[in-house]
Amino acid sequence: MIEASRGLYPRDNSSGAIGIYISLRHLGLLQSEGSKYIELFCNLVVSELYSQLDLQGGETDIDSVPELQQLITQIAVDNGKRIVLLFDDAAHIGREASLSDFFDVFRTLSNNLISCKASIYPGVTKFGVRFDVYNDATVVDVNRSETADDFPHLFQEILDRRFSESLRDEKFGRHLPKITVCKLLGMAVLGNMRSFIYSCNELITSLNGHEGVVSISHISRAFKQLSNNYFWPLLEEVEPKLGVYQPMVDPANQIAHILLEKAGEKGERSAIILREIGQRLNKPLEILEYVGFIARKEVSRAMKSRGRGTRYILNLCNLTEYLDQTRINSIITDKFLQFHEESVEFHRGSDLYKLELPEPLEGHDLDILDKPITILRKSNAYPYGLTEYMLSLLAGHNFDDLEALVNASDEDLLAIENIGPQILKRIRSTVNQAIWM
Repeated sequence: MIEASRGLYPRDNSSGAIGIYISLRHLGLLQSEGSKYIELFCNLVVSELYSQLDLQGGETDIDSVPELQQLITQIAVDNGKRIVLLFDDAAHIGREASLSDFFDVFRTLSNNLISCKASIYPGVTKFGVRFDVYNDATVVDVNRSETADDFPHLFQEILDRRFSESLRDEKFGRHLPKITVCKLLGMAVLGNMRSFIYSCNELITSLNGHEGVVSISHISRAFKQLSNNYFWPLLEEVEPKLGVYQPMVDPANQIAHILLEKAGEKGERSAIILREIGQRLNKPLEILEYVGFIARKEVSRAMKSRGRGTRYILNLCNLTEYLDQTRINSIITDKFLQFHEESVEFHRGSDLYKLELPEPLEGHDLDILDKPITILRKSNAYPYGLTEYMLSLLAGHNFDDLEALVNASDEDLLAIENIGPQILKRIRSTVNQAIWM
């Protein structure tokens, strides 16, 4: 979304369209519905429009979608360009209350001069009853396909840019060239770029000054470290952010162990779950997909045990702990890289079928807001978290819990001695991770 906005006016003066990037990471939007949500949403859009286009008079009282549409249309006419609104972070799991309001606005706001775009999580986003995904929007899948020719080259480019010294060319040998390692790491984390960066960091730690080249043992060790230090803690980290679905984390954990144990025993990395089971376990499966444990690849596939099911690819970092001798080897690596694999199946006689789910906590707010700011301390869950010094500065000015910190304005935080623009940016970034993943 940010990159798209950079290719549009005012960042690119030659563009025939105006691009307005709008992050929906605002606590007020998460905690409101109906007319209150509409009012906050309109104020946010107007504020961003006037700020990014350097216009005057952005304090106008607009609290309805027709008024907002009229204002944006007039700005488009005045500039002789259509306007593209790029809504980032539009939907997160456990935040369904306001989503129907957002997608109602999304559908209503669009006209011949206003184009709306939104980033969503496949399978997680709830669109409400008035918004039809394929009639009211054009869906663009931006998931990275590991079978695409450019898949390993993308990750090698990132590695070359971020780790040009620590993972330079001499660190890769003939049997495991750099392009192969990049493909394997990218596949291991299911194409997630942030997880790929972490996997490179763990690989560097695994090498630990070793003078030789990257080996399967180094990669295997890095996978296990990433599993223990990043992925499993991530499942714990997401729990207080899920609102009504907070009780689903425990069954999600159980499902992960069941999938990984059977797949590891067979030396496979994909699983097909009978449609009936998948529908019943939909929410914990969404949570696992949300945190990068699994990725849905096929909605419907025939099963050997009869019936049809959904096929998921498993995260190789977590899977490594369940493989024979708890490590990957050259044979299984070649098998995965060549996509020569059989899916393990989960049908009515499986442990997944017997798994019981708790009831959602209706009306439950986000527990993360009541957490003390000490949870933002640098840790496995928050590798770019706050230092003890930063936490002491905030605690000394009565910022005790996360909600108080989220609601503080930039001016409030900058007024604290020794907090400047860079520390403010660090605080905001860590708080955003704490609430919005």
